[in-house]
Amino acid sequence: MSKSGQKRSNIEIGAEVEIVEKHNQRTGELTSGFVEKILTKSSTHPHGIKVLLETGEVGRVQYILVD
Repeated sequence: MSKSGQKRSNIEIGAEVEIVEKHNQRTGELTSGFVEKILTKSSTHPHGIKVLLETGEVGRVQYILVD
């Protein structure tokens, strides 16, 4: 089960997410990880909220993984 990554209110620090990094936007390749910091200031974004993962990758959230 997953939630949309377009609403900032759905994303919490430490949440497990799948992001698409800038260089993977054409292929849509996803990177999984845990949110360290939320970078987008607005409450929504049509392409996904931009976050920094604990591993250092930056990208837009496509899915929020929920147990």
